Amino acid sequence: MNADADFNQTPDPQADVIAYLSDPLTYDGVDKVDRVDTHAAMVFLAGTRAYKLKRAVAYPFMDFSTLAKRRAACLHEIEVNRANAPQIYLNAVPVTCDAKGVLSIDGSGDVVDWVVRMARFDETRTLDRIAEKNPLAESLINALAHEMVQVHQRAPRRKAGPWITDLMTYVDQNAIAFGEHADLFPPDRAKWLIETSKKVHHQIAPLLAARGKAGHIRLCHGDAHLGNIALIDDRPVFFDAIEFDDTIATNDVLYDLAFLLMDLWDRGQFDQANRALNRYLVESRCADHYDGLAALPFFLMLRAAIRAKVTAARRLYAEGAKRAALEREARTYFDAACSFLDDGEPRLVAVGGLSGTGKSTAAAAVAAQIGRAPGAVVLRSDVIRKELLNVPETQHLPSAAYGIEAASAVYEQLCVLAARVLETGHSVVADAVFSTPAERQAIAAVAEAAGCGFAGFWLHAPEEVLAARVTARTGDASDADAEVVRFQSTIELGDMTWTQVDASGPSENAHHLMTAALKTAFGQN
Repeated sequence: MNADADFNQTPDPQADVIAYLSDPLTYDGVDKVDRVDTHAAMVFLAGTRAYKLKRAVAYPFMDFSTLAKRRAACLHEIEVNRANAPQIYLNAVPVTCDAKGVLSIDGSGDVVDWVVRMARFDETRTLDRIAEKNPLAESLINALAHEMVQVHQRAPRRKAGPWITDLMTYVDQNAIAFGEHADLFPPDRAKWLIETSKKVHHQIAPLLAARGKAGHIRLCHGDAHLGNIALIDDRPVFFDAIEFDDTIATNDVLYDLAFLLMDLWDRGQFDQANRALNRYLVESRCADHYDGLAALPFFLMLRAAIRAKVTAARRLYAEGAKRAALEREARTYFDAACSFLDDGEPRLVAVGGLSGTGKSTAAAAVAAQIGRAPGAVVLRSDVIRKELLNVPETQHLPSAAYGIEAASAVYEQLCVLAARVLETGHSVVADAVFSTPAERQAIAAVAEAAGCGFAGFWLHAPEEVLAARVTARTGDASDADAEVVRFQSTIELGDMTWTQVDASGPSENAHHLMTAALKTAFGQN
């Protein structure tokens, strides 16, 4: 008999505390108390506060069965969440019972339980709720990636060895769960998924060990899906980090990121998932992560597979339409897990054109369509230039930073990074002016050396259109102005063999033309 069954069939040792926390009279000026239940806790929403009570249950992965363990869990929840969400997590407080049997929050008498006291926020502003209505805005994805980088930089380092072993444990647990729910997960496909997972795990283990030595295995959030991120004062705030087991919360930072990417991808927000990955890479300024992309398919698979088995287990406690919905959701996660491990040929797409042609917009628009999930890595020369000089992305640089020698260094680094990404099996979109035949030949040679498909696009528009666009641009990595456009327009391009795209109209027109050309060049996306 499992822990849930034991808990439901025996007298509830927390019944009095639950009744007390459910009573509006417990709180000053509160007319109503809403309750949110999970398998591990109950959250009581009262006025401007929320009180989280750990259930007196024990699972193989979580044990809150004693008062001492619930106290420790509450204190640790405050500890692991305070750095990322100080405006939410206030403190851990006891529920006490005095000599007359009267319960109080942080009162006198014996301690009978513990709760996490939190400040409430607008529950409709969690990102899963927002994503249900509309695709997440580009500005929100940018802020989200920026904040996740900050979360990871604050996280303490951990050893890689135990975590690498734990990954295989998760795969073994998935195999058992898939067998228990064979009506949802076809045995042949489940067997393929598990066998392929083990093979890939063995292949990436040395990489993960190296990433551990480099400091990329950390005590992360551990559960960073959209439902655990709230928009507060127009800033994404990560909350409800894993508090019950530091082992489970210890991850490669890219595995932590993978939960967010998988969640977006599963919702069909492909462009958003791709942008989240690319902004994370830009914000982190860590070249190691380009090599780490070799592990990303495994990370995405594992996040989806775990979600599949957890969702399948939840259906056992549901009926009717809710049960059917959970079964569909579990199958969708399982299908996604399988798709993340499908082999796909890496490709290199180069997007060139003078300043103002909309290269970066076009590159971002097509990136999600290219290669394995969540799409191609976008390498932008303007961003690389700022990284090489170690200055902020939007800091304006003097003209000396754009001399022949400096430009050569930027293009060389662009080719180096493109080769590194292609080596991992991921695709690349290279975004630069590419005004000379040598520059175009160099990026094409990267694809040839990697043995992957290549497509080059040259965007063009009248000089006056380009000048107007760069003049209106703000807050961007590019420093180009109308004078730069006039200078670029005098450059002799040489023989242009790339597909030429008219970029003089709305950006969508160029995107459609490029998408059609990509389908022709590569067959299927």
